Amino acid sequence: MTTPLGEVLDGRRTAEFHKAARALLKEPLLLAHGPYADEFRLVRRHAGDLRDWFDRNTGWPLRVDAEAARLGRTPGTLADPTHPAREATRTRAPFTRRRYVLLCLALAALERGETQIALGRLAEQVVLDAADPHLVAAGIEFTLERRDERLDLAAVVRLLIRYGVLRRVAGDEDAYVSGAGDVLYDVQRRVLAGLLAARRGPSMIAAGGFEERLTELTAESALDSDELRFRAIRQRLTRRLLDDPVLYYAELSDEELVYLTRQRAFITARITELTGLVAEVRAEGIAMVDSLDDLTDVRMPEQGTHGHVTLLIAEHLAAATGAVGHGELERRVRELAQEHGGFWSKNARQPGAEGELVDLALAKLTALGLVTTAPGGVLPLPALARYAVGDTVVREPGIPGARTAQRKA
Repeated sequence: MTTPLGEVLDGRRTAEFHKAARALLKEPLLLAHGPYADEFRLVRRHAGDLRDWFDRNTGWPLRVDAEAARLGRTPGTLADPTHPAREATRTRAPFTRRRYVLLCLALAALERGETQIALGRLAEQVVLDAADPHLVAAGIEFTLERRDERLDLAAVVRLLIRYGVLRRVAGDEDAYVSGAGDVLYDVQRRVLAGLLAARRGPSMIAAGGFEERLTELTAESALDSDELRFRAIRQRLTRRLLDDPVLYYAELSDEELVYLTRQRAFITARITELTGLVAEVRAEGIAMVDSLDDLTDVRMPEQGTHGHVTLLIAEHLAAATGAVGHGELERRVRELAQEHGGFWSKNARQPGAEGELVDLALAKLTALGLVTTAPGGVLPLPALARYAVGDTVVREPGIPGARTAQRKA
């Protein structure tokens, strides 16, 4: 039987809508030119429906023009440090506090500058701005005379190139780091202007502490009616379901838990409508499972030595009845090396490597919401039970990681 043309077109439109939405969740800043040009065109084609969905369900604004699409995405959990910005290199090293400060100073300098800038000139502006008494009082100091400081600035610039804020015209960052040359960039001012994802400008924030300033940056407007309060709760819950690997009921306020209990089916259905994610509901919480496994920046299980060690540590922790000390986990890895070392890399089999292997595994398990730090060591969280082994436990596919974020910008 031939499928009616209307159904074919509706199915194609739904598939395009899903692909466009997923592209924005993976890369909240899409450029008209570059590796995501096809996704950008889809987002632009469905901009109206996407804008309405995100505004109604998450409160994230979506701005689309001829050059870029920017989803003003904010993390579901502001205090989560497990998904930092990373170097735009093969190592993907996480950004340090110093690099984050350099990033902010570089953006401020670019906002004041011209449409072209040399890396050396940008460095001069950063050094001048770093002399601000507030930064000095906070222990922040940059001279960019040391190689490690220049490496940090080069990492910041490469991240801005990845975001499309800068386009390299001539030169190479490695030459600048070694002191052998400079680099010239075009500044994409429209992309730069849309980079900040905050409800209020930083200059309008009066709070002093970091957590208080972060809260004010993302604070909701006055919620003076039941309808607005319920909408704000729904948006917070939707943001967390999209952004966090697991939403635990114990982490919610009483008001949020009551609302989610009543509206769970509605909220999860809207997310499935947008992304194709499917809700896995358990006694302790909810995970939105991705069968395509690409809405994630942290995967488990994963191939390679570190992936194998992480899975084995997860199985060990899943059988624990309380907190497990770091020393016990290192001993367990030494035992596992005797059994599985033939499949591991040479470095992982070296004496003393177990400490780093445990650290890497725990960082991944924490980012996935499977363990948390507790007095006495590491405490397994309920979702880790899916990695337990035994006669009465059924192994299930790994849950996806936190939806990437960019946390990026």
